[in-house]
Amino acid sequence: MDSLRSKENLNQFERIFGKTNSHPRLFGAPARINIIGEHVDYLGGIVLPAAIDFSVQVFIRPNQTSYYQFHSVTYQETVKVEKPFHQNSNSPWTDYITGVIQEMEKLGFSIPGFDLLVDGDIPQGSGLSSSAALEVVTGFAISESFGLGIKKETIAVIGQKAENNFVGTKCGIMDQFIIAVGKANDCISLNTDTLQYTYHHFDLNEYEFYLINSNVKHNLKDSAYNQRRLECESALKKIQAKFPKFLQLYDVTLSDEELQLCGLSLEEKKRTIHVTSERERTKQVIQGLESNQLESVGNALFATHESLSKNFEVSCEETDFIVSTLKALGAVGARMIGGGFGGCVLVLDKKDHFAKINEEMKKSYQQKFNLALDFYKFQISDGVKEISI
Repeated sequence: MDSLRSKENLNQFERIFGKTNSHPRLFGAPARINIIGEHVDYLGGIVLPAAIDFSVQVFIRPNQTSYYQFHSVTYQETVKVEKPFHQNSNSPWTDYITGVIQEMEKLGFSIPGFDLLVDGDIPQGSGLSSSAALEVVTGFAISESFGLGIKKETIAVIGQKAENNFVGTKCGIMDQFIIAVGKANDCISLNTDTLQYTYHHFDLNEYEFYLINSNVKHNLKDSAYNQRRLECESALKKIQAKFPKFLQLYDVTLSDEELQLCGLSLEEKKRTIHVTSERERTKQVIQGLESNQLESVGNALFATHESLSKNFEVSCEETDFIVSTLKALGAVGARMIGGGFGGCVLVLDKKDHFAKINEEMKKSYQQKFNLALDFYKFQISDGVKEISI
């Protein structure tokens, strides 16, 4: 967000909460993309996320009381929160903040009262993790404001636990982790089983990543997500009965003949093929980014989409159409990202190709589905940080 908007928010903070001798501090946390490693984060897999320059920002100031006051610029409402904490069905956005306070106190930290104003420019419903950004920026802002010295990796885990335990969404760790530790022009390879991670620097030069929002959300998403998890778990149990050395589905290295011995259903076999082949594509993307072989990266993105559509079966007609049209128009690579059944497509292409893609895609998509497309340009950015004003 630009500095003018931040200054307007500072003025709004002081109108709502008053001026004191103590000045509020400003913190920001980015959105995220995942370049590759889709539907493997809950199977012990490696993911390749990067922070991007949409953000959630908070102004925070201790208030010398035992209660907390939150204001949302988006919803134009101020909410007072006191202990004991309860979910707020009228203002559910506050649960992400309250949940973080609760998880920090579980770790033995005492969190005094504070006033907080939150604003953001992450497109709502885009699948770019605005909720994880709010959790991470809240945790980091509290830690810095009260001198708690909590490591960013721990802030990420606190954010995930807040969402799991207080908000009630059983998300993985990927979103909070990259939002906490991201670096400009780098992605990370994160082992979601061990939380070990490595930075991978890359320069896109004449290429760029951008997002296309399909503007559809099919209600299959949650039920299908749960079903896919169950199919992966049952596939692993059958494989372990024959080959007990494999602890995670992501680690399976079996030939077609060996898989046949495991008695997998057709669905279980297809899910296994996606998960294990995604492992190889992730290696291909890391090598391609580091050696500037971006055509190889693009090929892996197209292959991942094909597998997500045919093997994991979490795509939909709209996102399949976007990806196939991009391929026909000569884009370098593209794939659906996120849970599936709508949402965004990640595109890798040459910068000078964008105007043609934009025009052709909007026209053909409108004709076929009577829907508009939204295009989001972004830069790979730093993770959570304090912002000077």
